[in-house]
Amino acid sequence: MPRIRIVLVEPLYEGNVGFSARVMKNFGFTDLVLINPCPLGIDAYARASHAKDVLEQAVVTDLEEIFATSNMVIATTGALSKSACHPIRMPFYSPKELREMIADIEGTISILFGRENWGLNNEEVRRSDVICTIPASDIYPIVNLSHAVGILCYELANIPKGEIALASPEEMTHLYSHIDEYLDLVDHPRFKRESTMTLIRRILGRCNLTWREATTIHGLLRRSEWRFIPTDHTSEPQGSIPKTDSKYDPDDTDSNDPC
Repeated sequence: MPRIRIVLVEPLYEGNVGFSARVMKNFGFTDLVLINPCPLGIDAYARASHAKDVLEQAVVTDLEEIFATSNMVIATTGALSKSACHPIRMPFYSPKELREMIADIEGTISILFGRENWGLNNEEVRRSDVICTIPASDIYPIVNLSHAVGILCYELANIPKGEIALASPEEMTHLYSHIDEYLDLVDHPRFKRESTMTLIRRILGRCNLTWREATTIHGLLRRSEWRFIPTDHTSEPQGSIPKTDSKYDPDDTDSNDPC
């Protein structure tokens, strides 16, 4: 199964952290990460009960490290976009649908849970690959932090070992940067850029790209770029597509590619 990290972003109450550790262990998860947490004292360890080891082993870090070391980042939220014209918080998936999405992959998946008072902010959600929401009642849709952790852990427990290795975080970062530069090349309006890049992240984020697929997209972009960028054609064979210098070198027709 993929390595699943439960990430609590700036939790306010130590009791919720303790209960989260307990319910994680109930379903076989032990990888707890805390982002700028409240002080953890007697109450946290009392609520953790026999999961004190999960608390003691918890990693305290920042979100930059999470995004840099995760093959997929999933943001959980009860506040959803009402229209496809506002893509930051959509499309969204239930925990059960999430299980189906990640069942066959091998890699590190980090699930973000927001602050008890106002959840994850728009920037944290925007940077995530997939949005997950618990289908609670409209009467009171916001679930307690530790309860939300429990529901996700229940749905994701006992996933069999994955077989598909995802593209690394670094490879995906390079791909998004390449796409952003390509949009500059085709004069995509700057005022639309953030929304467009969010949509692209949502599309590619739920595709579970392998390194080979990411490389192929690079190659397709490069071939298109050669058509746009003026260059000296004198050194190119007649009928060939001129190549230009670029930090994105992958070519989807590389004869040395084992695939």
